[in-house]
Amino acid sequence: MKTLLTSLIFTGAIFAQTGAQTGADWLHYQGNQEGFRFSPLTQVTRANAGKLQPLWSYQIDKTDKFEVSPVVRGGIMYISEPPSDVTALETRSGKVLWKYRRVYPDNIPTCCGRVNRGVAISGDRIYVGTLDAHLVALDASSGNVIWDVEVADFHKGYSSTVAPMIVKDKVIIGSAGGEFGVRGYLAAYDAKTGKQAWRFWTVPAAGEPGSETWAGTSMKTGSATTWVTGAYDPGLNTLYWGTGNPGPDWNPKTRAGDNLYSDSIIALDADTGKLKWHFQFTPHDMWDLDSTQTPILVDANWKGQARKLVLFANRNCFYYVLDRTTGEFLLGKQYVRQTWAEPTLSDKGRPTLKAGTTPTEQGTTVYPNSPGATNYQAAAYSPNTKLHYVMTRDEGGVFYSGDDTYKAGSWFLAGRFVSKPGEDATGGVKAMDPMTGTAKWTFETGPSWSGVLATAGGLVFTAMADGDMIALDDATGKLLWRYPMGGKVNADPVSYVGADGKQQIAIASGHAIFAFGLRDTPPIN
Repeated sequence: MKTLLTSLIFTGAIFAQTGAQTGADWLHYQGNQEGFRFSPLTQVTRANAGKLQPLWSYQIDKTDKFEVSPVVRGGIMYISEPPSDVTALETRSGKVLWKYRRVYPDNIPTCCGRVNRGVAISGDRIYVGTLDAHLVALDASSGNVIWDVEVADFHKGYSSTVAPMIVKDKVIIGSAGGEFGVRGYLAAYDAKTGKQAWRFWTVPAAGEPGSETWAGTSMKTGSATTWVTGAYDPGLNTLYWGTGNPGPDWNPKTRAGDNLYSDSIIALDADTGKLKWHFQFTPHDMWDLDSTQTPILVDANWKGQARKLVLFANRNCFYYVLDRTTGEFLLGKQYVRQTWAEPTLSDKGRPTLKAGTTPTEQGTTVYPNSPGATNYQAAAYSPNTKLHYVMTRDEGGVFYSGDDTYKAGSWFLAGRFVSKPGEDATGGVKAMDPMTGTAKWTFETGPSWSGVLATAGGLVFTAMADGDMIALDDATGKLLWRYPMGGKVNADPVSYVGADGKQQIAIASGHAIFAFGLRDTPPIN
Protein backbone atom coordinates (compact mmCIF):
# COMPACT_ATOMS: atom_id res chain seq x y z
CA MET A 1 0.00 0.00 0.00
CA LYS A 2 2.87 2.36 0.77
CA THR A 3 4.28 1.79 -2.72
CA LEU A 4 0.88 2.43 -4.25
CA LEU A 5 0.40 5.69 -2.35
CA THR A 6 3.91 6.81 -3.25
CA SER A 7 3.19 6.18 -6.92
CA LEU A 8 -0.08 8.09 -6.77
CA ILE A 9 1.56 11.03 -5.01
CA PHE A 10 4.36 11.02 -7.57
CA THR A 11 2.03 11.02 -10.55
CA GLY A 12 -0.11 13.70 -8.95
CA ALA A 13 2.98 15.89 -8.61
CA ILE A 14 3.85 15.38 -12.26
CA PHE A 15 0.30 16.31 -13.21
CA ALA A 16 0.56 19.53 -11.19
CA GLN A 17 3.51 20.46 -13.41
CA THR A 18 1.99 19.37 -16.73
CA GLY A 19 -1.75 19.73 -16.20
CA ALA A 20 -1.79 23.25 -17.57
CA GLN A 21 -0.61 21.88 -20.90
CA THR A 22 -3.64 21.61 -23.16
CA GLY A 23 -4.31 17.97 -23.94
CA ALA A 24 -2.21 16.60 -21.06
CA ASP A 25 -4.98 14.09 -20.33
CA TRP A 26 -7.01 11.77 -22.53
CA LEU A 27 -10.31 11.84 -20.64
CA HIS A 28 -12.78 10.32 -23.08
CA TYR A 29 -12.94 7.34 -25.40
CA GLN A 30 -12.38 9.66 -28.39
CA GLY A 31 -10.29 12.21 -26.50
CA ASN A 32 -13.11 14.76 -26.47
CA GLN A 33 -16.87 14.39 -26.31
CA GLU A 34 -17.25 15.58 -29.90
CA GLY A 35 -15.43 12.46 -31.11
CA PHE A 36 -12.30 14.02 -32.68
CA ARG A 37 -9.66 11.54 -31.44
CA PHE A 38 -7.26 14.47 -31.80
CA SER A 39 -4.41 15.41 -29.48
CA PRO A 40 -3.41 19.10 -29.29
CA LEU A 41 0.05 18.12 -28.00
CA THR A 42 2.95 19.25 -30.18
CA GLN A 43 6.09 17.74 -28.67
CA VAL A 44 6.08 14.99 -31.29
CA THR A 45 6.02 16.49 -34.78
CA ARG A 46 6.65 15.69 -38.42
CA ALA A 47 10.25 16.82 -37.88
CA ASN A 48 11.07 14.42 -35.02
CA ALA A 49 8.59 11.56 -35.45
CA GLY A 50 11.38 9.42 -36.87
CA LYS A 51 13.04 9.48 -33.42
CA LEU A 52 10.09 7.90 -31.60
CA GLN A 53 11.06 4.97 -29.39
CA PRO A 54 9.19 2.53 -27.16
CA LEU A 55 9.15 3.82 -23.57
CA TRP A 56 7.36 0.98 -21.79
CA SER A 57 4.94 -1.86 -22.31
CA TYR A 58 2.43 -3.75 -20.20
CA GLN A 59 1.44 -7.35 -20.91
CA ILE A 60 -2.03 -8.67 -20.05
CA ASP A 61 -2.56 -12.25 -18.92
CA LYS A 62 -5.39 -13.08 -21.34
CA THR A 63 -5.35 -14.33 -24.92
CA ASP A 64 -8.65 -12.69 -25.90
CA LYS A 65 -8.60 -9.79 -28.39
CA PHE A 66 -7.34 -6.62 -26.73
CA GLU A 67 -9.55 -3.81 -28.10
CA VAL A 68 -9.05 -1.14 -25.43
CA SER A 69 -8.82 2.61 -25.96
CA PRO A 70 -7.19 3.86 -22.72
CA VAL A 71 -8.12 6.95 -20.73
CA VAL A 72 -5.37 8.91 -18.97
CA ARG A 73 -5.52 11.48 -16.17
CA GLY A 74 -2.70 12.91 -14.10
CA GLY A 75 -0.12 10.51 -15.49
CA ILE A 76 -2.22 7.43 -14.69
CA MET A 77 -3.63 5.24 -17.46
CA TYR A 78 -6.83 3.27 -16.91
CA ILE A 79 -7.52 0.35 -19.21
CA SER A 80 -10.05 -2.42 -19.48
CA GLU A 81 -8.74 -5.89 -20.09
CA PRO A 82 -10.78 -8.75 -21.54
CA PRO A 83 -13.36 -9.84 -20.54
CA SER A 84 -13.99 -6.49 -18.72
CA ASP A 85 -11.46 -6.18 -15.93
CA VAL A 86 -9.75 -2.85 -15.14
CA THR A 87 -6.11 -1.94 -14.50
CA ALA A 88 -4.48 1.35 -13.48
CA LEU A 89 -0.94 1.94 -14.78
CA GLU A 90 1.65 4.58 -13.95
CA THR A 91 2.79 6.00 -17.28
CA ARG A 92 6.49 6.52 -16.55
CA SER A 93 7.18 2.79 -16.58
CA GLY A 94 3.85 0.98 -17.05
CA LYS A 95 3.90 -0.09 -13.41
CA VAL A 96 0.61 -1.54 -12.14
CA LEU A 97 -1.03 0.58 -9.44
CA TRP A 98 -4.13 -1.56 -8.95
CA LYS A 99 -6.26 -4.18 -10.64
CA TYR A 100 -9.99 -4.90 -10.56
CA ARG A 101 -10.72 -8.52 -11.42
CA ARG A 102 -14.33 -9.58 -11.81
CA VAL A 103 -15.68 -13.11 -11.41
CA TYR A 104 -17.79 -14.02 -14.43
CA PRO A 105 -20.41 -16.72 -14.98
CA ASP A 106 -19.30 -19.52 -17.27
CA ASN A 107 -22.30 -19.36 -19.60
CA ILE A 108 -22.23 -15.79 -20.96
CA PRO A 109 -23.33 -15.84 -24.62
CA THR A 110 -21.05 -13.65 -26.74
CA CYS A 111 -20.78 -12.98 -30.43
CA CYS A 112 -17.34 -11.80 -31.29
CA GLY A 113 -15.00 -12.54 -28.44
CA ARG A 114 -14.73 -11.69 -24.75
CA VAL A 115 -13.77 -8.08 -25.43
CA ASN A 116 -14.09 -4.61 -23.93
CA ARG A 117 -13.23 -1.26 -25.53
CA GLY A 118 -12.51 0.88 -22.50
CA VAL A 119 -13.59 2.68 -19.35
CA ALA A 120 -14.86 6.16 -18.48
CA ILE A 121 -13.53 8.50 -15.79
CA SER A 122 -15.27 11.22 -13.78
CA GLY A 123 -14.13 12.73 -10.49
CA ASP A 124 -12.80 10.01 -8.23
CA ARG A 125 -14.45 7.16 -10.12
CA ILE A 126 -13.82 4.81 -13.02
CA TYR A 127 -16.79 3.22 -14.81
CA VAL A 128 -16.78 -0.01 -16.78
CA GLY A 129 -19.45 -2.02 -18.56
CA THR A 130 -19.05 -5.75 -18.10
CA LEU A 131 -19.45 -8.82 -20.26
CA ASP A 132 -22.34 -9.96 -18.05
CA ALA A 133 -24.17 -6.66 -18.76
CA HIS A 134 -23.47 -4.76 -15.54
CA LEU A 135 -22.22 -1.20 -15.03
CA VAL A 136 -19.64 -0.90 -12.26
CA ALA A 137 -18.24 2.20 -10.52
CA LEU A 138 -14.73 1.84 -9.08
CA ASP A 139 -12.66 4.05 -6.81
CA ALA A 140 -10.03 5.61 -9.08
CA SER A 141 -7.31 5.42 -6.42
CA SER A 142 -7.81 1.81 -5.35
CA GLY A 143 -10.03 -0.06 -7.81
CA ASN A 144 -12.49 -0.89 -5.03
CA VAL A 145 -16.13 -1.29 -6.10
CA ILE A 146 -18.38 1.64 -5.15
CA TRP A 147 -21.53 0.33 -6.83
CA ASP A 148 -22.49 -2.40 -9.27
CA VAL A 149 -25.83 -2.46 -11.15
CA GLU A 150 -27.32 -4.88 -13.64
CA VAL A 151 -28.08 -3.09 -16.91
CA ALA A 152 -29.62 -6.11 -18.69
CA ASP A 153 -30.02 -9.87 -18.33
CA PHE A 154 -27.01 -11.61 -19.86
CA HIS A 155 -28.97 -14.89 -19.99
CA LYS A 156 -30.98 -13.35 -22.84
CA GLY A 157 -27.83 -12.57 -24.84
CA TYR A 158 -27.12 -9.04 -23.59
CA SER A 159 -23.55 -7.99 -22.88
CA SER A 160 -21.59 -4.76 -22.67
CA THR A 161 -18.40 -4.26 -24.66
CA VAL A 162 -18.69 -0.50 -25.18
CA ALA A 163 -16.65 2.15 -23.36
CA PRO A 164 -19.17 4.16 -21.27
CA MET A 165 -19.48 7.92 -21.78
CA ILE A 166 -19.75 10.60 -19.10
CA VAL A 167 -22.28 13.37 -19.79
CA LYS A 168 -22.67 15.83 -16.90
CA ASP A 169 -23.85 13.74 -13.92
CA LYS A 170 -24.71 10.63 -15.95
CA VAL A 171 -22.93 7.56 -17.25
CA ILE A 172 -24.16 6.52 -20.70
CA ILE A 173 -23.86 2.89 -21.69
CA GLY A 174 -24.95 0.84 -24.69
CA SER A 175 -25.52 -2.82 -25.39
CA ALA A 176 -24.07 -5.67 -27.39
CA GLY A 177 -25.76 -8.96 -28.24
CA GLY A 178 -27.37 -8.27 -31.61
CA GLU A 179 -26.62 -11.81 -32.76
CA PHE A 180 -28.92 -13.16 -30.04
CA GLY A 181 -32.09 -11.27 -30.96
CA VAL A 182 -31.97 -8.84 -28.04
CA ARG A 183 -33.78 -5.50 -28.06
CA GLY A 184 -31.14 -2.78 -28.28
CA TYR A 185 -31.00 0.24 -26.00
CA LEU A 186 -28.98 3.20 -24.80
CA ALA A 187 -29.22 3.87 -21.06
CA ALA A 188 -28.13 6.57 -18.61
CA TYR A 189 -27.25 6.05 -14.92
CA ASP A 190 -26.63 8.51 -12.13
CA ALA A 191 -22.86 8.67 -11.73
CA LYS A 192 -23.05 8.91 -7.93
CA THR A 193 -25.71 6.34 -7.09
CA GLY A 194 -25.96 3.99 -10.07
CA LYS A 195 -29.71 4.62 -10.35
CA GLN A 196 -31.08 4.46 -13.89
CA ALA A 197 -32.04 7.92 -15.19
CA TRP A 198 -33.49 6.91 -18.57
CA ARG A 199 -33.44 4.23 -21.25
CA PHE A 200 -34.05 4.63 -24.96
CA TRP A 201 -34.99 1.45 -26.77
CA THR A 202 -33.50 1.38 -30.27
CA VAL A 203 -36.26 -0.99 -31.38
CA PRO A 204 -39.75 0.43 -30.68
CA ALA A 205 -42.37 -1.67 -28.96
CA ALA A 206 -45.63 -2.50 -30.74
CA GLY A 207 -47.69 0.66 -31.21
CA GLU A 208 -44.78 3.05 -30.65
CA PRO A 209 -43.50 5.34 -33.43
CA GLY A 210 -41.32 3.28 -35.74
CA SER A 211 -42.95 -0.06 -34.89
CA GLU A 212 -44.79 0.07 -38.22
CA THR A 213 -41.38 -0.48 -39.91
CA TRP A 214 -41.25 -4.03 -38.51
CA ALA A 215 -43.53 -6.71 -39.95
CA GLY A 216 -45.62 -8.64 -37.47
CA THR A 217 -43.93 -9.03 -34.11
CA SER A 218 -40.38 -9.01 -35.51
CA MET A 219 -39.50 -5.92 -33.45
CA LYS A 220 -39.34 -8.14 -30.36
CA THR A 221 -36.05 -9.60 -31.62
CA GLY A 222 -34.88 -6.58 -33.59
CA SER A 223 -31.34 -6.15 -32.15
CA ALA A 224 -30.06 -2.67 -33.26
CA THR A 225 -27.46 -2.69 -30.48
CA THR A 226 -25.18 0.21 -29.50
CA TRP A 227 -21.75 -1.35 -29.05
CA VAL A 228 -19.39 1.55 -29.90
CA THR A 229 -19.23 4.85 -27.98
CA GLY A 230 -21.08 7.87 -29.38
CA ALA A 231 -20.53 11.65 -29.18
CA TYR A 232 -22.06 14.58 -27.27
CA ASP A 233 -22.70 18.25 -28.08
CA PRO A 234 -22.89 20.23 -24.79
CA GLY A 235 -24.31 23.32 -26.54
CA LEU A 236 -27.27 21.37 -27.91
CA ASN A 237 -27.26 18.96 -24.93
CA THR A 238 -27.60 16.15 -27.45
CA LEU A 239 -26.16 12.64 -27.59
CA TYR A 240 -25.38 11.15 -31.01
CA TRP A 241 -25.05 7.37 -31.14
CA GLY A 242 -24.84 4.79 -33.91
CA THR A 243 -26.94 1.63 -33.90
CA GLY A 244 -26.31 -1.87 -35.21
CA ASN A 245 -27.93 -4.23 -37.66
CA PRO A 246 -31.50 -5.54 -37.37
CA GLY A 247 -32.01 -9.13 -36.29
CA PRO A 248 -31.84 -11.70 -37.62
CA ASP A 249 -29.00 -11.19 -40.09
CA TRP A 250 -29.00 -12.32 -43.73
CA ASN A 251 -32.60 -13.49 -44.09
CA PRO A 252 -34.91 -10.50 -43.62
CA LYS A 253 -38.11 -12.09 -44.95
CA THR A 254 -39.74 -12.15 -41.50
CA ARG A 255 -38.95 -8.48 -40.77
CA ALA A 256 -40.24 -6.64 -43.84
CA GLY A 257 -39.91 -2.85 -43.58
CA ASP A 258 -37.15 -0.33 -42.85
CA ASN A 259 -36.57 -1.77 -39.35
CA LEU A 260 -36.12 1.41 -37.33
CA TYR A 261 -33.94 2.37 -35.52
CA SER A 262 -31.39 -0.14 -36.78
CA ASP A 263 -28.39 1.02 -38.85
CA SER A 264 -29.11 4.62 -37.80
CA ILE A 265 -27.72 7.56 -35.93
CA ILE A 266 -30.01 8.60 -33.09
CA ALA A 267 -29.93 12.07 -31.54
CA LEU A 268 -31.20 12.05 -27.94
CA ASP A 269 -31.77 14.70 -25.29
CA ALA A 270 -29.01 13.95 -22.79
CA ASP A 271 -31.18 14.74 -19.75
CA THR A 272 -34.24 12.69 -20.67
CA GLY A 273 -33.21 10.23 -23.40
CA LYS A 274 -36.01 11.57 -25.62
CA LEU A 275 -35.47 11.15 -29.35
CA LYS A 276 -34.83 14.44 -31.16
CA TRP A 277 -34.21 12.98 -34.61
CA HIS A 278 -32.81 9.97 -36.37
CA PHE A 279 -31.25 9.19 -39.73
CA GLN A 280 -31.22 5.66 -41.11
CA PHE A 281 -28.25 4.81 -43.32
CA THR A 282 -29.19 1.29 -44.45
CA PRO A 283 -32.94 0.60 -44.29
CA HIS A 284 -33.86 -3.10 -44.08
CA ASP A 285 -30.22 -4.16 -43.82
CA MET A 286 -29.53 -7.63 -45.23
CA TRP A 287 -25.72 -7.72 -44.96
CA ASP A 288 -24.85 -6.86 -41.32
CA LEU A 289 -23.80 -3.25 -42.01
CA ASP A 290 -23.95 -1.87 -38.48
CA SER A 291 -23.85 1.92 -38.20
CA THR A 292 -22.06 1.84 -34.85
CA GLN A 293 -19.15 4.03 -35.94
CA THR A 294 -18.52 7.03 -33.66
CA PRO A 295 -20.07 10.24 -35.05
CA ILE A 296 -17.73 13.24 -35.28
CA LEU A 297 -19.23 16.65 -34.47
CA VAL A 298 -17.73 19.72 -36.15
CA ASP A 299 -18.78 23.30 -36.73
CA ALA A 300 -18.05 24.47 -40.27
CA ASN A 301 -19.05 26.72 -43.10
CA TRP A 302 -21.27 24.61 -45.31
CA LYS A 303 -21.90 26.17 -48.71
CA GLY A 304 -21.63 29.66 -47.28
CA GLN A 305 -23.61 29.00 -44.11
CA ALA A 306 -22.29 28.28 -40.62
CA ARG A 307 -23.69 24.90 -39.59
CA LYS A 308 -23.28 22.29 -36.90
CA LEU A 309 -22.37 19.07 -38.67
CA VAL A 310 -22.15 15.34 -38.03
CA LEU A 311 -19.50 13.47 -40.02
CA PHE A 312 -20.11 9.76 -40.45
CA ALA A 313 -17.96 7.35 -42.47
CA ASN A 314 -20.33 4.41 -42.60
CA ARG A 315 -19.73 0.68 -42.75
CA ASN A 316 -22.06 0.56 -45.77
CA CYS A 317 -19.39 2.29 -47.96
CA PHE A 318 -21.03 5.73 -48.05
CA TYR A 319 -19.62 8.86 -46.42
CA TYR A 320 -22.26 11.16 -44.86
CA VAL A 321 -22.54 14.72 -43.64
CA LEU A 322 -25.68 15.68 -41.68
CA ASP A 323 -26.89 18.80 -39.90
CA ARG A 324 -26.67 17.78 -36.26
CA THR A 325 -29.34 20.21 -35.07
CA THR A 326 -32.05 18.89 -37.38
CA GLY A 327 -30.71 15.64 -38.84
CA GLU A 328 -30.97 17.06 -42.36
CA PHE A 329 -29.06 15.07 -44.98
CA LEU A 330 -26.39 17.25 -46.60
CA LEU A 331 -24.01 14.89 -48.38
CA GLY A 332 -23.63 11.20 -49.09
CA LYS A 333 -20.95 9.79 -51.34
CA GLN A 334 -19.48 6.35 -51.92
CA TYR A 335 -15.93 6.19 -50.53
CA VAL A 336 -15.18 2.44 -50.74
CA ARG A 337 -16.23 -0.06 -53.43
CA GLN A 338 -19.78 -1.36 -53.03
CA THR A 339 -22.35 -3.17 -55.19
CA TRP A 340 -25.47 -3.36 -53.00
CA ALA A 341 -26.83 0.13 -53.87
CA GLU A 342 -26.80 2.63 -56.70
CA PRO A 343 -23.79 4.97 -56.29
CA THR A 344 -25.98 8.07 -55.93
CA LEU A 345 -28.25 8.49 -52.90
CA SER A 346 -31.62 10.22 -53.03
CA ASP A 347 -31.92 13.88 -52.06
CA LYS A 348 -32.98 12.63 -48.61
CA GLY A 349 -29.99 10.29 -48.35
CA ARG A 350 -31.86 7.06 -48.96
CA PRO A 351 -30.03 4.34 -50.91
CA THR A 352 -31.56 2.63 -53.93
CA LEU A 353 -31.12 -1.13 -53.69
CA LYS A 354 -29.57 -2.93 -56.66
CA ALA A 355 -31.29 -6.03 -57.97
CA GLY A 356 -29.68 -9.39 -57.30
CA THR A 357 -28.00 -8.45 -54.02
CA THR A 358 -30.33 -10.22 -51.57
CA PRO A 359 -28.68 -13.16 -49.73
CA THR A 360 -29.81 -16.53 -51.09
CA GLU A 361 -29.43 -20.18 -50.14
CA GLN A 362 -26.96 -20.58 -53.02
CA GLY A 363 -24.99 -17.47 -51.99
CA THR A 364 -24.92 -13.94 -53.39
CA THR A 365 -21.69 -12.01 -53.93
CA VAL A 366 -21.84 -8.41 -52.71
CA TYR A 367 -19.39 -5.62 -51.87
CA PRO A 368 -18.63 -4.90 -49.08
CA ASN A 369 -18.18 -8.09 -47.11
CA SER A 370 -19.83 -8.11 -43.69
CA PRO A 371 -16.91 -6.31 -41.95
CA GLY A 372 -17.78 -3.37 -44.19
CA ALA A 373 -15.93 -0.30 -45.41
CA THR A 374 -14.98 0.42 -41.82
CA ASN A 375 -16.05 -1.10 -38.53
CA TYR A 376 -15.31 -0.41 -34.86
CA GLN A 377 -11.90 1.14 -35.68
CA ALA A 378 -11.95 4.70 -34.36
CA ALA A 379 -11.70 7.51 -36.90
CA ALA A 380 -10.07 10.89 -36.19
CA TYR A 381 -10.62 14.51 -37.16
CA SER A 382 -8.01 17.28 -37.18
CA PRO A 383 -9.26 20.84 -36.67
CA ASN A 384 -5.97 21.96 -38.23
CA THR A 385 -6.25 20.14 -41.56
CA LYS A 386 -10.06 19.84 -41.35
CA LEU A 387 -9.71 16.28 -42.62
CA HIS A 388 -11.47 13.16 -41.33
CA TYR A 389 -9.10 10.17 -41.12
CA VAL A 390 -10.77 6.77 -41.53
CA MET A 391 -9.38 3.24 -41.53
CA THR A 392 -11.07 1.53 -44.48
CA ARG A 393 -11.40 -1.98 -45.88
CA ASP A 394 -12.16 -3.24 -49.40
CA GLU A 395 -13.42 -6.81 -49.70
CA GLY A 396 -16.27 -8.74 -51.27
CA GLY A 397 -18.41 -11.29 -49.50
CA VAL A 398 -20.74 -14.16 -50.33
CA PHE A 399 -23.96 -14.01 -48.32
CA TYR A 400 -26.07 -17.09 -47.65
CA SER A 401 -29.62 -16.97 -46.31
CA GLY A 402 -31.05 -19.55 -43.96
CA ASP A 403 -33.65 -19.99 -41.27
CA ASP A 404 -33.52 -19.75 -37.51
CA THR A 405 -35.93 -19.81 -34.60
CA TYR A 406 -35.57 -17.38 -31.74
CA LYS A 407 -34.65 -18.78 -28.34
CA ALA A 408 -33.58 -16.39 -25.60
CA GLY A 409 -29.82 -16.48 -25.07
CA SER A 410 -29.13 -18.54 -28.20
CA TRP A 411 -27.74 -17.55 -31.56
CA PHE A 412 -30.36 -15.88 -33.76
CA LEU A 413 -28.73 -15.85 -37.19
CA ALA A 414 -30.62 -16.68 -40.38
CA GLY A 415 -27.65 -17.23 -42.64
CA ARG A 416 -23.92 -16.68 -42.89
CA PHE A 417 -21.21 -14.98 -44.93
CA VAL A 418 -17.76 -15.85 -46.24
CA SER A 419 -15.08 -13.75 -47.89
CA LYS A 420 -15.20 -13.74 -51.68
CA PRO A 421 -13.05 -16.70 -52.80
CA GLY A 422 -9.83 -15.92 -54.64
CA GLU A 423 -9.63 -12.30 -53.54
CA ASP A 424 -7.66 -10.84 -50.66
CA ALA A 425 -8.96 -7.95 -48.60
CA THR A 426 -7.14 -4.63 -48.91
CA GLY A 427 -7.35 -1.52 -46.77
CA GLY A 428 -5.87 1.77 -45.75
CA VAL A 429 -6.31 5.16 -44.12
CA LYS A 430 -8.30 7.65 -46.15
CA ALA A 431 -8.06 11.37 -45.38
CA MET A 432 -11.61 12.43 -46.17
CA ASP A 433 -12.58 16.01 -47.02
CA PRO A 434 -16.02 16.48 -45.41
CA MET A 435 -16.85 19.31 -47.78
CA THR A 436 -16.68 17.03 -50.81
CA GLY A 437 -16.91 13.47 -49.46
CA THR A 438 -13.72 12.51 -51.29
CA ALA A 439 -10.29 11.42 -50.09
CA LYS A 440 -7.40 13.89 -50.18
CA TRP A 441 -4.99 11.00 -49.82
CA THR A 442 -4.90 7.28 -49.05
CA PHE A 443 -2.18 5.27 -47.35
CA GLU A 444 -2.36 1.50 -47.85
CA THR A 445 -2.06 -0.46 -44.61
CA GLY A 446 -3.62 -3.74 -45.62
CA PRO A 447 -6.87 -4.81 -43.91
CA SER A 448 -6.01 -3.36 -40.51
CA TRP A 449 -8.28 -3.36 -37.44
CA SER A 450 -6.41 -0.41 -35.93
CA GLY A 451 -8.07 2.92 -35.20
CA VAL A 452 -6.57 6.30 -36.09
CA LEU A 453 -5.23 9.24 -34.05
CA ALA A 454 -4.52 12.76 -35.32
CA THR A 455 -2.27 15.24 -33.49
CA ALA A 456 -1.41 18.93 -33.61
CA GLY A 457 2.15 17.89 -34.42
CA GLY A 458 0.96 17.26 -37.97
CA LEU A 459 0.77 13.50 -37.55
CA VAL A 460 -1.65 10.64 -38.03
CA PHE A 461 -0.93 7.48 -36.03
CA THR A 462 -2.31 4.03 -36.79
CA ALA A 463 -1.11 0.45 -37.31
CA MET A 464 -0.54 -1.71 -40.36
CA ALA A 465 -2.35 -5.00 -40.86
CA ASP A 466 0.86 -6.78 -39.80
CA GLY A 467 0.90 -4.89 -36.48
CA ASP A 468 3.55 -2.25 -37.21
CA MET A 469 2.83 1.13 -35.61
CA ILE A 470 3.18 4.02 -38.08
CA ALA A 471 3.15 7.82 -38.16
CA LEU A 472 1.99 9.63 -41.30
CA ASP A 473 2.14 13.26 -42.38
CA ASP A 474 -1.44 14.45 -41.82
CA ALA A 475 -1.41 16.67 -44.93
CA THR A 476 0.10 14.26 -47.45
CA GLY A 477 -0.07 10.73 -46.03
CA LYS A 478 3.71 10.33 -46.31
CA LEU A 479 5.15 7.61 -44.05
CA LEU A 480 7.43 9.20 -41.42
CA TRP A 481 8.01 6.39 -38.89
CA ARG A 482 7.34 2.69 -38.48
CA TYR A 483 7.89 0.33 -35.56
CA PRO A 484 7.21 -3.45 -35.44
CA MET A 485 5.21 -4.27 -32.30
CA GLY A 486 4.93 -7.98 -33.03
CA GLY A 487 1.18 -8.40 -32.60
CA LYS A 488 -1.98 -7.66 -34.59
CA VAL A 489 -3.76 -4.47 -33.54
CA ASN A 490 -7.48 -4.47 -32.70
CA ALA A 491 -7.43 -1.18 -30.80
CA ASP A 492 -7.13 2.60 -31.07
CA PRO A 493 -4.13 4.89 -30.37
CA VAL A 494 -4.24 7.73 -27.82
CA SER A 495 -1.85 10.55 -26.83
CA TYR A 496 -1.28 12.32 -23.51
CA VAL A 497 1.41 13.71 -21.20
CA GLY A 498 2.88 10.77 -19.31
CA ALA A 499 4.18 10.65 -15.77
CA ASP A 500 7.59 11.44 -17.26
CA GLY A 501 6.22 14.84 -18.30
CA LYS A 502 6.54 14.04 -22.02
CA GLN A 503 4.07 13.39 -24.80
CA GLN A 504 3.37 9.69 -25.21
CA ILE A 505 1.45 7.78 -27.87
CA ALA A 506 0.03 4.46 -26.71
CA ILE A 507 -1.78 1.58 -28.38
CA ALA A 508 -2.68 -2.03 -27.62
CA SER A 509 -0.98 -4.58 -29.88
CA GLY A 510 -1.40 -8.31 -29.53
CA HIS A 511 -1.86 -8.70 -25.77
CA ALA A 512 0.15 -5.70 -24.62
CA ILE A 513 0.04 -1.91 -24.35
CA PHE A 514 2.96 -0.10 -25.99
CA ALA A 515 3.82 3.52 -25.14
CA PHE A 516 6.07 5.54 -27.45
CA GLY A 517 7.82 8.89 -26.99
CA LEU A 518 11.02 10.89 -27.44
CA ARG A 519 13.58 9.80 -24.85
CA ASP A 520 15.97 12.73 -25.20
CA THR A 521 13.37 15.51 -25.09
CA PRO A 522 12.88 17.54 -21.88
CA PRO A 523 9.52 17.37 -20.09
CA ILE A 524 6.75 19.70 -21.24
CA ASN A 525 6.60 22.88 -19.18
